[in-house]
Amino acid sequence: MKIVIAGAGEVGFHLAKLLSLESLDITLLDLDKERLQYAEGHLDIKTIKGDCISISLLEEAHVGSSDLLIAVTSEETTNLVVAALSKQLGCKKTIARISTSEFLKKNESINFSSLGVDELISPELLASEEIIQLLDQSAFFNNHKFDDGALTLIGTTLDISAPFVGKTVMEAATVFQDIHFMPIAIQRKSGSKLSIIPRGDTIFNEGDNVFFITLKEGVEEIYKLIGKTKTSIKNIMILGGGRVAFNIAKKISTKKNNVSLVEQDNQRALELADKLPNVMVIKGDGTNLELLEEENLNSMDAFISVTGDSETNIMSCLMANSKGIGKTVALVENMDYFKLSHSIGIDNLINKKLLTANAIFRYIRRGDVVEMTTINNLDVEILEFLVHENSKVSNVKIKNLDFPRSAIIGGVIKNNKGIIALGDYIISPNDRVVVCCLPDAVEKVESLFS
Repeated sequence: MKIVIAGAGEVGFHLAKLLSLESLDITLLDLDKERLQYAEGHLDIKTIKGDCISISLLEEAHVGSSDLLIAVTSEETTNLVVAALSKQLGCKKTIARISTSEFLKKNESINFSSLGVDELISPELLASEEIIQLLDQSAFFNNHKFDDGALTLIGTTLDISAPFVGKTVMEAATVFQDIHFMPIAIQRKSGSKLSIIPRGDTIFNEGDNVFFITLKEGVEEIYKLIGKTKTSIKNIMILGGGRVAFNIAKKISTKKNNVSLVEQDNQRALELADKLPNVMVIKGDGTNLELLEEENLNSMDAFISVTGDSETNIMSCLMANSKGIGKTVALVENMDYFKLSHSIGIDNLINKKLLTANAIFRYIRRGDVVEMTTINNLDVEILEFLVHENSKVSNVKIKNLDFPRSAIIGGVIKNNKGIIALGDYIISPNDRVVVCCLPDAVEKVESLFS
């Protein structure tokens, strides 16, 4: 598969890095010589220096014979133009990174495909949506919905008080007559990034980070199993006034929450106050503990730090944790910080580059992958496949599949309804199957669904 990436910034480089690991033919375009030299020195890819909207440059990159063009420069207009030109030159699929969320809202009334742009990706909107989902479940540090919540991925840490610590997966499942959830991955307390794909005899230990695929009714069951209660998140403080902060504040302030937003820049604070009438906008330094305490930091249920500085976001969330705030979320750009995950004392770390890569990855996977996500600090991938009539899994019981041990089917979506499918379930055409797998099993799993 041949892929051209326009823009060698943080998002472009990260995409090139991840895609190069898939042994794909990657060409990276950018005007910045130093960026390209760095990418060329660290990745097995081809680089071309020049203006991405130059037709001759796109022709030099052979974009006309490419399977995918990903335009992720910092300029939204450039990305749209590059995608449109590439499509005209013959590229099969084009994706443009945008910052104006209105484009996504108007995607139904304006046919961007007719302009040559097949898909629009907004890292800021992806981050906003991820954080909003995390606020829905107070006890969980991962919350990803498949097909509008037909199935949901959640993650939690097991306290010593959790009723099923010391029990096997099978023993824990017998607590409930009907199974509405499935454990799909475990990370042991030791902090190893190596994941365990649980089986019936796998024992849950105190301190485990456990990830479940669940139905809506299974969420309450998991709360009972882990010995925690769902707390209402009503009072929320947001640090930062950028696009991510604005999107979050706008969405959650309509749900009768008490939302405070702290922005240091006076002009931006005034703009936000005008655009967000239901939000208390505070002009000030969000790293000033005295200011935050004056603005009732101690009474907050959640603290979200989404400034443009990763260190500020991490330190402010640690400060919020020290005040007993139950839910903290930090936006981080540095992948080294992101790999630390919640082990540094923050419930959730959000990275726009990784979210963007997840959104784009489904276009390069074999089989009909309709969605793909990863789990913080774990070496697993969650893939959602659409089953076709000629797929190897079609019309076969799950227990009869030649499925790798390092992969597990977490659930199935049939006719928009989630199912926790066990061994006797027969996979049918048009089913959407959610699979969790370790890296060594991805190729085998893809071949079963292709």
